[in-house]
Amino acid sequence: MTGSHGALRRAGLCGALALVALLWFAGDAHAARYAIAQCGWHIGRDAEWSDTSGDKFRQDAYCVTPDGQDPFDGVHMKSITRDAAAGVAGTRLARWRWEAPPGTGITAVRGTWWHALHDGLEHRLGAPDGSGGFDVVRAADATDTTPTQFSAGFSPPRNAFESRLLCARGTERACLFDSPSFSSVRALTITLEDGFTPVAAMAGQILDPGWRRGTQTLNFGAADVGSGVRYTQNFVDGSIVGTTDYPCGQVTIGGEVRGTRMMPCGGGGLGVQSIATGQFSDGPHTLRTCVTDFAGNVGCSDPRPLLVDNTAPAAPRGLAVGGGDSWHPTNGFDLSWTNPGQGAASLIAGASYRITSFDGYDSGVTYVAGDGITSLGGLTVPRAGAYAVQIWLRDAAGNEDAGNSALGILRFDDVAPTVAFRSEREVGRPENVRAQVADAPSGVAAGSIEFRRIGEQPWRSLDTAVVRAQDGGGLDLLAHFRSDAVTPGTYEFRAEVADAAGNTAATTLRSDGTRMSLRAPLKPQTRLVARLRIAKRRGEHLTARFGTRAGVDGRLVDADGRGLAGERLSVVVRPARGAFAKPAVRAVRTGPRGGFHLALAAGTSRRINVRFAGSEALSAAPTQSLALRVRGGVKLRAAPTDLRNGQTVRLSGGVMTRGAPIPRRGKLIAIEYLESQGRHWRPVLVTRTDRSGHFRTRYRFHYISGTARIRLRATALPEDGWPYASGYARPVTVRVRG
Repeated sequence: MTGSHGALRRAGLCGALALVALLWFAGDAHAARYAIAQCGWHIGRDAEWSDTSGDKFRQDAYCVTPDGQDPFDGVHMKSITRDAAAGVAGTRLARWRWEAPPGTGITAVRGTWWHALHDGLEHRLGAPDGSGGFDVVRAADATDTTPTQFSAGFSPPRNAFESRLLCARGTERACLFDSPSFSSVRALTITLEDGFTPVAAMAGQILDPGWRRGTQTLNFGAADVGSGVRYTQNFVDGSIVGTTDYPCGQVTIGGEVRGTRMMPCGGGGLGVQSIATGQFSDGPHTLRTCVTDFAGNVGCSDPRPLLVDNTAPAAPRGLAVGGGDSWHPTNGFDLSWTNPGQGAASLIAGASYRITSFDGYDSGVTYVAGDGITSLGGLTVPRAGAYAVQIWLRDAAGNEDAGNSALGILRFDDVAPTVAFRSEREVGRPENVRAQVADAPSGVAAGSIEFRRIGEQPWRSLDTAVVRAQDGGGLDLLAHFRSDAVTPGTYEFRAEVADAAGNTAATTLRSDGTRMSLRAPLKPQTRLVARLRIAKRRGEHLTARFGTRAGVDGRLVDADGRGLAGERLSVVVRPARGAFAKPAVRAVRTGPRGGFHLALAAGTSRRINVRFAGSEALSAAPTQSLALRVRGGVKLRAAPTDLRNGQTVRLSGGVMTRGAPIPRRGKLIAIEYLESQGRHWRPVLVTRTDRSGHFRTRYRFHYISGTARIRLRATALPEDGWPYASGYARPVTVRVRG
């Protein structure tokens, strides 16, 4: 909200606040209900305790147990007689009281109660009747310390609910405290009826008269009494374009959303939304804001019109140059066109034009206003030559797009073009071949660059483009000579250029008069070294424990072993078959000395390919292939661990499944023991887990004499579709006595 204050002020913040305040108490005959939870489910209390005796009672409340514990273990809200008091006068009481927020009423309460009651003390549940009385829905005058559920309904709804510990005797008598008494409640679900419709208001830039385009600002306000504002939604043509959630005290219990306070949400607020009008069609639309309170009551602002036009007019149709588009002997041009239809969008309000030439002349953009304009007259150019004129349109909403333009040509020329290969090489792009070209005045229309190995006859063409020269002073023919794809040797080049009038010129020379030749290959060779790293271990093939993170280290160097900094490498990670993860490509750049590092998250076995595809300045390096083998994770438990020969040990555990599903038939597990003499693990039985990865099995010991300490472990065996290598559980030791 802080960043939106300026926008709210511009839209009339004071006026919006006044409107919301005036509508706070606008009621509605259609009431909705909501429930709140109290003292249980890890929820506190929104109730007040009072003692009409002054100091004969005390209160004790414990509603929120620590996380992870039973949410009802020891939970209570108690009124208790004080040990130091001898008794209390009749009609005096202590109470816990839940107040319904303004605009709401309590319709039902359910919960749990219990009590210890002596010498005239009673535990009463009920609600004030609005005229000073108290309607009792549940009452007890005898001790019952077993928590028991209760429920009660109220019609009409009441403004409060109370749990009272009362001396149920006349004012002339007293209740003695020979034995302590208390009343207690917990796990309350209070249902309230909210009969008020929340109020929504709108203001802001988007509501200004006229056509709107781009991103517009909507300011909106919400107000509610009762359950409070839960969220607002902004609609265009009945479709949601934005939702603002407000802070509410709420919890989900048994699939039902309940409040944690009597008024779960705040009374309202202001908001700002930027609405991208480009998501709507051009034309008229309807905008409104609706607010929903915690009880589900919905209130909406009056709909407001919204005129949207985000589309620049299409290009003029049938652009024609007076006298045709051939080369003209005089400097003066008239243009005419037909405007495209605008449909539901705003009308044409003007036209922009721009005149440019192939030698760098640019008139800039000139705008001419005129409703429905269809022609321009008297356009001139600065000197003889060929010029392009672009015409595009602007609508009443201010939309225009030079990309939606019509193009005309203004021409005069009788001079052939010039061409020469550039003597200097392009920095960082050794395979680019450039030839400087020029033509006055008509400009270069096309060109080509060819090459052949010295001593060979046929010329071979290269893909050639006419581009702006790097120094910005003219045009170049630009071709890319893939020197890695040809036989090493010396090659010569020829450039040919044609102007717009059809004049041509060709050359095999540089601008300094030397023959244009290059020796292939042109790009330096590179070498890539990559290794896996786990802690201090490095290698192309490594095995890691389950859950261990690894990394890829390496270096990119040139033929002399110098590091190549700032180059982009791609790392292709292919998880083993059966893993959830899909093959992924990650990018990494080399550091100042050509080194790189990429961290690999813990997961399944996988193969990693590190590639350098080359660049405009460097050749590609051979791909480095790495293999990371990850052991499966297993846990094993044994019970009992001290038994006699002939008895059975129960073995249980589970397979850890990070990044992979348990096979449909369960994961294959081998139970092994450590042979004492050879120190080899020998299998004793094979089992499978269930679909969740857990297993249970038994083993009966035979042929044990004396006392033996036997070490057992569980092994997750490799199998088809399991993306882990063999993994072992931490061994357990059992003692068997013969």
